[in-house]
Amino acid sequence: MADQLKLSATVREAFGKGAARKLRAAGKIPAVIYGHGAEPQHVTLPGHETMLLLRRSNAVVELNVDGKKQLTLVKDVQRDPVAQVIEHVDLIVVKKGERVDVEVPVHLEGESFPGTIVMVEVGTIRLNVEATNIPENIVVSIEGAEEGTQILAGGVELPAGAELAEEEDLLLAQVTVPSAAPEPEEEAAEEAAADEADEAKDAE
Repeated sequence: MADQLKLSATVREAFGKGAARKLRAAGKIPAVIYGHGAEPQHVTLPGHETMLLLRRSNAVVELNVDGKKQLTLVKDVQRDPVAQVIEHVDLIVVKKGERVDVEVPVHLEGESFPGTIVMVEVGTIRLNVEATNIPENIVVSIEGAEEGTQILAGGVELPAGAELAEEEDLLLAQVTVPSAAPEPEEEAAEEAAADEADEAKDAE
């Protein structure tokens, strides 16, 4: 299950792109906390500790904001598309026992039947779970699965207390046989036919 971690944060008074750049240059990350009808609270997070924390999905964090503690869930992380530097973090306030909808990674375990391949259609599954009891991933066995096998959201075994928040017929993965590569002679014949067609067009 997702670990509950702790971070210290400070209230942020300066806003705008320039202020955010200065924070990141100082090794800090701008963030906002919202939820439960409260006004959004803009804070600054420690850069290194936050990056370590965000290696896992759906991190539950006990934030200490200038001495006031509150439980939060990482909802969104904005990264620079090139440098992959964390630019901003959105967190929502949660309470123990409260249920939330989250995207949980699906991990396929095992090897399908020899000669087949597994095509992953969707890499996550949406669940409704207790905020303090979020699974790190959902493991699905594909050991020995034959051609035509489909992994549907409704057929996945969920942890106790978790409820599916997806359509049951959502296709997560399927087992298929790869298309046979054309033989060298067939490739040569196809290329020759294409060349003849091109020459005929040039002669017109």
